[in-house]
Amino acid sequence: MRYISTRGDATPRRFCEILLEGLAPDGGLYMPQRYPQVDAATLSTWRGLPYHELAFEILSLYIDDIPADDLRALCAKTYTAEVFGSEDITPLRELEDGVYLEGLSNGPTLAFKDMAMQLLGNLFEYELGRRGEVLNILGATSGDTGSAAEYAMRGKQGVRVFMTSPDGRMSPFQQAQMFSLQDANIHNIAIAGVFDDCQDIVKAVSNDLAFKRQYRIGTVNSINWARLLAQVVYYFKGWFEATGPQGGEVSFTVPSGNFGNVCAGHVARMMGLPIRRLVVATNENDVLDEFFRTGVYRVRGAADTHETSSPSMDISKASNFERFVFDLVGRDGARTRSLFADEVGRTGRFDLSGDPAFADAAAKFGFASGRSTHADRLATIRDTDRRFAVLVDTHTADGLKVAREHREPGVPMVVLETALPIKFAATIVEALGREPDRPAKFEGIEQLPRRVVRMPADVEAVKRYIAEHCA
Repeated sequence: MRYISTRGDATPRRFCEILLEGLAPDGGLYMPQRYPQVDAATLSTWRGLPYHELAFEILSLYIDDIPADDLRALCAKTYTAEVFGSEDITPLRELEDGVYLEGLSNGPTLAFKDMAMQLLGNLFEYELGRRGEVLNILGATSGDTGSAAEYAMRGKQGVRVFMTSPDGRMSPFQQAQMFSLQDANIHNIAIAGVFDDCQDIVKAVSNDLAFKRQYRIGTVNSINWARLLAQVVYYFKGWFEATGPQGGEVSFTVPSGNFGNVCAGHVARMMGLPIRRLVVATNENDVLDEFFRTGVYRVRGAADTHETSSPSMDISKASNFERFVFDLVGRDGARTRSLFADEVGRTGRFDLSGDPAFADAAAKFGFASGRSTHADRLATIRDTDRRFAVLVDTHTADGLKVAREHREPGVPMVVLETALPIKFAATIVEALGREPDRPAKFEGIEQLPRRVVRMPADVEAVKRYIAEHCA
């Protein structure tokens, strides 16, 4: 398996080359040259495998430069009951007829990001150990990526983490999870701005090839192919559990901001997993919903990016969307570069509404979308608690609201859980008048001492800080 850039750099690279890279040298995102195909016979042999063995089977289709025994051991080390709370790893529960919740939030930081980040931490440590090198990870978070990355990388040999976040825009619990870590290899940088400002800084630093090479800069955001690849596994797991031995089609609804989580579903579908629909659920920051309804991708500026009660989706530049568009336009790297580097860079938008590729998008790729508001979130949280005695977080509530709008008779609809409710306690209290349960290990976390520096949205300031702390 070799990897190429969405923007036309066709130099074939192996998995371990791109594992530590982040963006491609031309500013694009890495994609496999082809999607391995999985047939019904293979699915039958995978049904019933423990999660770590299923992960190995899927990952080994994309990773051929780590010995099979080592990759199997890395998967077994990552996906354990000790880390994820049960042997099931991603338990599926049926809420009502045909609507399911796939639990992805049982890891160390109570969010779905742990599913991939725990593996990524082990992959980084393994590969850096093989090379005898160090890596400085630069990331951006709107809430959950940061804590998942920091908990996965803390204490890892050869790894430092520099995590940017929008100052004051995460929930108090999310801030406390990150800023209370005292590990010497963890650096929190609160940026005056929104998530998109943080993401722009990460991309700008990654595009400075001289700086990137001098300071060994890598990424853990879902622009890193390895992280997205790890997320593909739970689509297969959810499909197995929702269908049973008879098989059949399943739809997934995915709360989405940066398009990474649902892009993993796109990869699974392209591999042959019988996914009928991939439903993108947005909040008031509905850039993705607007595209799938109209064919127009229109980035919002910081002033037009709403601060909502599902803050991890307060994103107006969906990085992984470029991967899907690359497939949408027939893997035309020059066209993809023109759309993202030129049109979005110059005008903040592109319009595919008249393109035959967009006309075929729903049928060919299975995408649909919907939007949820604060009032919808409150209503869904109340309804789910009253009818099923199940408490969901705000992002999962967005997913449930949109899922019900797209449910089809006879087709299981699986909603991907995003986080545990304690991470967004204020909105739970607003909806239900009571605090959500808090795991004992997080009691009093908001009162712990904090390590965080605050900076303007300035690429050079962040680069100076990295340079000073890599000495």
